[in-house]
Amino acid sequence: MADSRLSRRDFLAQGALGASAATLVPREVLGGPDHTPPSDTLRVGAIGVGGKGAVDVRSVAGLDGTEIAALCDVDQKRAEEIFREYPDVPTYEDYRELLAQEASRLDAVLVSTPDHNHAPAAMRALDAGLHVFCQKPLTHTVEEARRLGAAARDSGLATQMGIQHHAHDGLRTAREIIESGAIGPVREVHLWTDRPIWPQAEERPLEMYHVPEHMNWDLWLGPAEERPYHPDYAPFTWRGWHPFGTGALGDMGCHFMDAAFWALQLRAPTRIRAETTPTYPESYPAASRLEYEFPARAGRPAVTMVWRDGNLEAPPPASWPQDEEWPPSGYNEVFVGDDGALLYGLSTPPRLLPRSTHEAVMADPPDQTYERSPGIYADWLRACRGEGTANTHFPDYAAPLTETVLLGNVAVRSQRTVEWNAEAGEISNRPALNEHLSTSHRSGWAL
Repeated sequence: MADSRLSRRDFLAQGALGASAATLVPREVLGGPDHTPPSDTLRVGAIGVGGKGAVDVRSVAGLDGTEIAALCDVDQKRAEEIFREYPDVPTYEDYRELLAQEASRLDAVLVSTPDHNHAPAAMRALDAGLHVFCQKPLTHTVEEARRLGAAARDSGLATQMGIQHHAHDGLRTAREIIESGAIGPVREVHLWTDRPIWPQAEERPLEMYHVPEHMNWDLWLGPAEERPYHPDYAPFTWRGWHPFGTGALGDMGCHFMDAAFWALQLRAPTRIRAETTPTYPESYPAASRLEYEFPARAGRPAVTMVWRDGNLEAPPPASWPQDEEWPPSGYNEVFVGDDGALLYGLSTPPRLLPRSTHEAVMADPPDQTYERSPGIYADWLRACRGEGTANTHFPDYAAPLTETVLLGNVAVRSQRTVEWNAEAGEISNRPALNEHLSTSHRSGWAL
């Protein structure tokens, strides 16, 4: 049975070539051109099905040619709604058990857990021969990002990081405008967010609480060091704590930096400077400002990218109309070029400055040189079937982007300027800070 399933995965990944093609029954024989034959169906498991995980499950289930085949969550209360929607699907608390019991029946896995469990769950799924969709940020640490990216490359499996806005048309339009030269060479990018919208800048809580009956706290901790349960950690406010989350930067950085990372073809930064409100041993600060420096690329100048969180705002560009309030609603990013600026938002059309440039470009927009996406989930499922590479696949995109984001947290935690040697994978100016690039995993949870 196991050999049969492995052959099926190979068949799906290779696009129905060779002898495996004989197992396909034409769609029209089984019920018309829109019918999906069983041999085309991707069987998907889900690790973490409350909150964003529920969105992932429903989004994948709503696409043709998929079947939700296994579910896992450590919190039965948060998982209850999804479990009820799929009463005949096997459920688990421990994703290690799900993978041990169900891998031979699955083709792919969704991972939507707290950040500290992303890499261990995704790595185990790859080891089991499964395609993986993992929510952002891809990992909890820089070292995990590098290891997971390398493992995904070696596996040849289809991977995708869940930054849904990467699939929006506006991102492709923004890149086409920038590459048309409408605002000239881009040398600065400014980003800002209202995150954190959860508690941060706190000391470790000391009050004693009983673990809720519906939660398996040991499995929730997973690879993290043991500590007593506290509602300040779970189910949601884990984002503000170093052992579990990656703060405001980790939550929104992969969304906002994605646009600049892709549109400007950025890769590893060389230097990061951080300014923050007071820091705490285990909790991220209430607000921070970071400057990332990226080197010049072929035909493009060096770029300084400035990140602000905690409701800190970027200054308006020089060409911003004085009769309009700043910052404009719906925008969280501005590309500053030699000849103007481009405002970008996750769900708003790009806006150009000055107004005359915007009017000229909108009247005669640049050609569409980048394929529009079918959606973040459909793009991944297409790759699972061997139809190209997903847009935010781990090895060449998600892992480098996540690494860049998380290096900012190293600068935040250390309150030092970080000089990054990407080739060596180390901080060159302050070697002691390299300890922040990784974390230890409890026995039984190592990558």
